[in-house]
Amino acid sequence: MLDAGAVRERFPALSGGAAYLDGPGGSQVPADVLEAISACLTETNANLGGAFATSEGAVEVMARGRAALADFTGGHPDGIAFGANMTTLNFLLAHAVARTLQPGDEIVVTQLDHDANISPWLLVAADHGLTVRTAPIDTGDVTLDHDALEALIGERTRVVAFTLASNAVGSLTEPARIAAAAHAVGALAWADGVHLAPHRRLRASEWGLDVLLCSPYKFFGPHLGVAAIRPELAESLPADRVRPAGQDPPGHRFETGTQSFEAVAGAAAAVEYLRSLGDGDGDGDGLDGAFAAIQAHEDGLARRFLGGLPAGIELYGIAGEEARTATFCFNVGDRGPRAVAEALGRRQLYVWDGDYYALEPIRALGLAERGGAVRAGFLHYTTEDEVDRLLGALGELAG
Repeated sequence: MLDAGAVRERFPALSGGAAYLDGPGGSQVPADVLEAISACLTETNANLGGAFATSEGAVEVMARGRAALADFTGGHPDGIAFGANMTTLNFLLAHAVARTLQPGDEIVVTQLDHDANISPWLLVAADHGLTVRTAPIDTGDVTLDHDALEALIGERTRVVAFTLASNAVGSLTEPARIAAAAHAVGALAWADGVHLAPHRRLRASEWGLDVLLCSPYKFFGPHLGVAAIRPELAESLPADRVRPAGQDPPGHRFETGTQSFEAVAGAAAAVEYLRSLGDGDGDGDGLDGAFAAIQAHEDGLARRFLGGLPAGIELYGIAGEEARTATFCFNVGDRGPRAVAEALGRRQLYVWDGDYYALEPIRALGLAERGGAVRAGFLHYTTEDEVDRLLGALGELAG
């Protein structure tokens, strides 16, 4: 079991009394990550390729980063690409894929997704004469209709782009099933793992994903984007490179210019921090155990929240903790979501409001006109007391 008290002692920001329930928008960072960033800037602050110690250190930082993020995503170090953020990387990669397609080819996206895995495809489709088809959600429990998605996949489908978990309501999808349906027609399985990453173990290769994207600042690291690309795909796609730039490893082909080495160092430290939560026997291979403990802890918080919701709260999504992350989307009576978020903020309960860039599910639920909804997300450093504080405040606002 996770010792939330011991976990929180490792996060400097958590000592101030505020309840950070905005995890789906970005997590806090442990001291390990801060120290790794600082060490990179003080000990290896040089560019790659120099004939001196600090440059050699920067090369090692990047190598450690690729290895750590490959382990974290379930991919291969040669296929790891870093970028400014997930959205920027996805635009770049979608552009590369589109250059290999023909007018009339099709891309399938889903109504459950963050717009970072929809807009890139809409834009490249407009540029290249492609067709985008959208798989719907079931608005009752706000889950992806997998049968409808599979029905949209045909002989002209070239990419199936989907999320592993909704950043709006927490609903999970079935990545292996979707990847198998995509591969059956020769299409790419292209997954947004940003929201799932802090909650569950990622398994890109095991699930059959060709591309998995994530953001370290959602799993206790710095602002950065990561793509785990199947190395053979990374090697075959066209990449925009300056002429002197190398081509190896394949994932490196999609890293334009000088990377944020300090952010890569911090991302690797975030992975090691997570590993430490499950490394009870000291063998250094603790990610599976860490995420088992994280899920158990967060499932307990979800049950506590769902079981204590006061009257007057309209919840969108699955009513149980199964098949979801501990991320909750709701409104409070007739109050506007921004007003609710401001009232909670004054109580040092930090939540989000709006559409969270998840335009399609918010529109499907008919919430766009009222300003979206309130979102509260629990991470492994969230405590039962913080959940109770939130429930108590919602009871006051709904009363």
